[in-house]
Amino acid sequence: MVVIYSNENNPSALKLIIAHNFVSAKFDLKLVKPNDSSLQEPRHLPYLELHNGQIIFMPNAAICYIFPVPEKYSSQVNELLEWETTILSPTLAYTIGSSVKNETLRSKLQAALEKLNTKLEKNNYLVGESVTSADISVWCDIFPLYKSPELSKEYFSALPNLTKWVLKLESEPQFKNALESFKIVVGQEAYTALLNGARYPPPTVTNEVQIKEKDSPQHQAEAVTSEELLAAEKAWKKDVSQLPQLKKHNKVVLPVAGEKNIFITSALPYVNNVPHLGNIIGCVLSADVFARFSRLCNYNTLFICGTDEYGTATETKALEEGLTCKEICDKYFKIHSEIYKWFNISFDHFGRTSNPEQTEICQDFFLQLNSNGFMFTQSVDQLHCEKCNRYLADRFVEGGCPNIGCSYEDARGDQCDGCGKLVNAIELKNPRCKVCGSTPELKSSTQFFIDLPKLEPLLRHWMKLSETGWSNNAQVIARAWLKEGLKPRCITRDLKWGVPVPLDGFQNKVFYVWFDAPIGYISISKAYTKDHEKWWKPAKDTQVTLYQFMAKDNVPFHSVLFPSMLLGTNRGYTTVSHIMATEYLNYEDGKFSKSRGIGVFGNDAQSTGIPSDVWRFYLLYIRPESQDSSFSWSDLVTKNNSELLNNLGNFINRALMFAKNNFNKTVPNMVPTSEDYTLLALCTREMKAYVTALEKGKLRDGIRHILSISRHGNQYVQVNQPWVLCKGTEDEKTRAGTVIGICCNLACLIATLLHPYMPDTSSSLQKQLNASTVAITPGNVEIVTLLPPGHKLGDPAPLFAKIEPTTAEEMKKRFAGTQEERKNVNGKEKGSGNNVDVKALEEEVAKQADRVRQLKSSAKEKSVWQPEVAILLDLKKKLEVAQKASAVQNNAKPTGIPNNVEVSGTLKSLQDEVTKQGLVVRKLKEGGVEKSLWQPEVDKLLALKKQLAQVSGEPVSNGQKNKKGKK
Repeated sequence: MVVIYSNENNPSALKLIIAHNFVSAKFDLKLVKPNDSSLQEPRHLPYLELHNGQIIFMPNAAICYIFPVPEKYSSQVNELLEWETTILSPTLAYTIGSSVKNETLRSKLQAALEKLNTKLEKNNYLVGESVTSADISVWCDIFPLYKSPELSKEYFSALPNLTKWVLKLESEPQFKNALESFKIVVGQEAYTALLNGARYPPPTVTNEVQIKEKDSPQHQAEAVTSEELLAAEKAWKKDVSQLPQLKKHNKVVLPVAGEKNIFITSALPYVNNVPHLGNIIGCVLSADVFARFSRLCNYNTLFICGTDEYGTATETKALEEGLTCKEICDKYFKIHSEIYKWFNISFDHFGRTSNPEQTEICQDFFLQLNSNGFMFTQSVDQLHCEKCNRYLADRFVEGGCPNIGCSYEDARGDQCDGCGKLVNAIELKNPRCKVCGSTPELKSSTQFFIDLPKLEPLLRHWMKLSETGWSNNAQVIARAWLKEGLKPRCITRDLKWGVPVPLDGFQNKVFYVWFDAPIGYISISKAYTKDHEKWWKPAKDTQVTLYQFMAKDNVPFHSVLFPSMLLGTNRGYTTVSHIMATEYLNYEDGKFSKSRGIGVFGNDAQSTGIPSDVWRFYLLYIRPESQDSSFSWSDLVTKNNSELLNNLGNFINRALMFAKNNFNKTVPNMVPTSEDYTLLALCTREMKAYVTALEKGKLRDGIRHILSISRHGNQYVQVNQPWVLCKGTEDEKTRAGTVIGICCNLACLIATLLHPYMPDTSSSLQKQLNASTVAITPGNVEIVTLLPPGHKLGDPAPLFAKIEPTTAEEMKKRFAGTQEERKNVNGKEKGSGNNVDVKALEEEVAKQADRVRQLKSSAKEKSVWQPEVAILLDLKKKLEVAQKASAVQNNAKPTGIPNNVEVSGTLKSLQDEVTKQGLVVRKLKEGGVEKSLWQPEVDKLLALKKQLAQVSGEPVSNGQKNKKGKK
């Protein structure tokens, strides 16, 4: 039997007991003294002793051992457990359990609890849809705090989501049982026991900078060296005019000798379908972020891409839609172009492989490789349809699956959808032509092969020099190919749609798509500029660095096949230095599939009404860099509301609104202190980490450093409380001006750092700041005064809008199944019709109303049921809007709307205005500013609501309460 060793009253012991309860496992509990010399070193309590005598000292590691984390949530749970170990638990231990009081730690604890409250805003659990190790660990930490009446009043009064969660888990049998078997005294005694048992090192800083009682919580016991502090002060005092200016981006970008020339390509998306979100983040969006960052650094940057248009998949799609191959390519090229434009992909040129330059360069490549002895011919058995008079490509033949145990009769010539295994077309049982249905015959055909074994020594030598700049998965995949030894590869097919083979006797053959497609990078460059060879064959005094972005399935073509072709020509072509390959992005609990139409596609994203910047942010936030990740509608909503709205947007908007209302939209005079320089030093760290991450292509990490800067800023504002300082002495008013001035400058910095990720948001913020993008100097990253005192600001406005939690379920239902299944009889998307939405919302309102009634009747405290009431009100408002929109779509105006009112435009625009103004008012009130400052904004909101009521036919409300306290 396993044994739990713990000192009395230690809340961490509950973690191990609850974990055992969840798996119904037996254990023995031994209570010991923290200083008992017989305990296993290093005597951290509690710890777990296994059957074999092995010791697990870390409680979180022990929980995960007992109660394993579901694989799909492992990264999220591990991130939370690390935060609990390093931040939450020691902060609680020292803030509550120690006799030494420190305001910085108290603020740090409050910030940690607020983070949890925000995380639980839309979810019942910290991760996923049931209890995980993260819930157990965090709950045990804060339960003694919540159960102490005095401490609960101090820390939990404004945290309804966290309160609800604590009570919910307390009622679970596994938690109730643990509390009965291991009694703890709540409040300070529990945290003293935690402190004595865990032996946390006290929060320390270096001797150079000591934390003072009133230091802001963004210090969070983080060590800031004197060197960092002095560097921050020196940078802040620099003259902004001395900074390098952002270079103008030329219409035609060419490499320049002596400069850093960055050449970026994105894997060419295949043109036979609409790109889904996995395609977008895997190649074009990732490449775009890196291209925008490179331009911010004043690197000479070229970014090209285009559609891959030849091959059997195009012929198959043309057959399905009754169009010619050219018509199919034209149709989907336009769709791709429009989607990438909506996603703000900043190509210098977006071309296509069916252009004349492709034929010219592809044929030239072949002839040169053939001349150099790297091609040979060989007879290949293929199925031939006499009726169609052509050899059948794999996708044009169907038949019975040849794999043992599978009886699927509609297997394709390349793969069986019945068993999922690969198929050789000539082995199909009872094969039939997909076009005419007749039985094909087996015939031989002579094809060209590229002799990769001859090129292998050259490739191996090149790869040793190049692969150090590749992502890890690219290195692993390329090495696996070489480990098996390269084999000759067929490069021609008996097709009509493709680049013809330029040799007598082979004119009826075309190059296979894998040989043809990578050459598209060169042909698209040539279509962009006649001087394209300056990038592909640079002069000796000019250095060009090639970055190629793709998903991992494209790695073999870019690491082995295309480099072999370039090396085999012996013409000095630029070869890839950095292969930046992602893993796969999955969709909810399954996988994206372009062929089956499963998932969210580029045009779907446009139809949701969610801004493209939010899509960019979320896809980059979950970018599958080191392992597969999953797109989740509920997570998208959560990240928008927590990270963008409550963190980033809140910091920027409250600073700019304060500047508008208190300093006449002008950056005030600033008199920085060591506290301010400490903030700037911490933000400089984040900025340096941001630059390092992006230079290495770690795009997901980069966005987290931006969010950390705004998080530091929010904590800084919260502790300094400029709305209070403004009412004080002249020195306090000056202090308020310093805080707001520094925050405005951090907002300006964020506007630049956001540009690669969220270009529209960046531009909007720059307009509000009346500022322009500044250049980043990677070798000298520092924070300077971008907006000096006296700088006139623009008009502040919310950057982000809240997405209602119900939206996640609505979208999940709307985009369930395949694209074909989403079509109703009228050809409209399932769920896009308002009748469906209205019905679903009516059910949600009824369900939530029942929940509120039950909570109220159970005599629960107001703090428990009030959040549920807020959810009900939001649902009712959403239902009202949906009902009116439904009436408009059905050519009927909502009741009470005058005939001369144009509903479809006016109603929507007024609703948007009311939402925006409501956000302004809410932020002002939350910011604690005095009534004289927020009342004018409230008046404006009421006026907008009055207009909306007139348009929608609702009774006009003056916003005042009657004698009974009701609206």
